Amino acid sequence: MKEIRYPSRAVWPEILARPAFDNSALIEKVSSVLEAVRKEGDLAVNRFTESFDGIILNEMQATASEMEEAAAILPVDLKQAIELAARNIRIFHEQQVAAVQKIETMPGVSCWRKSVGIERVGLYIPGGTAPLFSTILMLGIPAQIADCKEVILCSPPNKEGELHPAILFAARLVGIQKIYKIGGVQAIAAMAYGTETVPQVFKIFGPGNQYVTCAKQLIQQQGIAIDMPAGPSEVCVLADATAKASFVAADLLSQAEHGADSQVLLVTDSESLVAEVQIELEKQLNELSRKDLAFKSLNNSTCILIKNMEEGIELVNAYAAEHLIMACSDAELLSEGVINAGSIFLGNYSPESVGDYASGTNHTLPTNGFARAYSGVSVDSFVKKISFQQLSAEGLAGIAKTVELMAMAEGLDAHANAVRIRLAK
Repeated sequence: MKEIRYPSRAVWPEILARPAFDNSALIEKVSSVLEAVRKEGDLAVNRFTESFDGIILNEMQATASEMEEAAAILPVDLKQAIELAARNIRIFHEQQVAAVQKIETMPGVSCWRKSVGIERVGLYIPGGTAPLFSTILMLGIPAQIADCKEVILCSPPNKEGELHPAILFAARLVGIQKIYKIGGVQAIAAMAYGTETVPQVFKIFGPGNQYVTCAKQLIQQQGIAIDMPAGPSEVCVLADATAKASFVAADLLSQAEHGADSQVLLVTDSESLVAEVQIELEKQLNELSRKDLAFKSLNNSTCILIKNMEEGIELVNAYAAEHLIMACSDAELLSEGVINAGSIFLGNYSPESVGDYASGTNHTLPTNGFARAYSGVSVDSFVKKISFQQLSAEGLAGIAKTVELMAMAEGLDAHANAVRIRLAK
């Protein structure tokens, strides 16, 4: 990691900037795949699956027997771990459902709001360098709680045309029946437009590489909703002298191993911790199976030495991290000053990986600075909020003059007349 010591606020935007890429060629390539699937349906999906994944599929959809076989061959301890994680995620997300509450804003005028599950949603689950079956829990469980009528799942097959058994097990655990062996841009296109085999959905969720991310952004411009803008995964650790260097290094590496473009940032007011963390990074890096990816990520990552924790809070708010680990004394009290973060991990014993898997919070979070305005995925992400109002005759009489005056002031005579005609009756 490169080190920056006591930077002035004037250079914060520069040192906190995410890498920028010229994606014009990427957009052109992704657009051509989207358009082909929109026009040709399954034919194009199969062609791109053969071209990109190197497999010719007889059937796109996973069968019930494949799901049963996956449950049979998956190690018992892994199944139990997935079930425990699912339990915690369900408990946390069930508390996000609020009862409908009718509000009488004035006598005879009642208003309320009701959550209605999005009818059909699509989940994209990466399966390349790492089959992210945990994301199925993070997306499938809130979709279940929200009562989405149909949940579609797409994930790329391996060279044998199969999905990882943990993906199939997790999907069955959360009640997903329609699972398709489709990856990449063609999967996003199939869910966005619909094909002869894959139903069209109204909102698409899930992470992916730069091609998948670009495809989601493009179909959003065409009116298909997505969960949120996304970029490479990232972690920021805010640490003081009470932090454990080995813990901090492990947290940085757990994020760096996602990929070479993952963002890793350490912010601390302790000079001694900087040196200790660098030593720990080198030691732990050599023990990782994905050390090449983590090494590339660390080469593009930064350690920033600050004057005090107050300045540290300002800096992490400016960065707006996807994951913020606060390895410092009085972390909970200090966290009250944080206004920009996707998810916060307090203290020395709250590694980011517990949020990724099993604590109960959702790991689908805003990246690339979008935490300034976006929240992570929740049950709310899978519902529409429909408002209602009901007036009695007396209620309308009490509010009529207000509506008439406002409508006439805006030059909307028909609006005013819709009130007058009722009063006359």
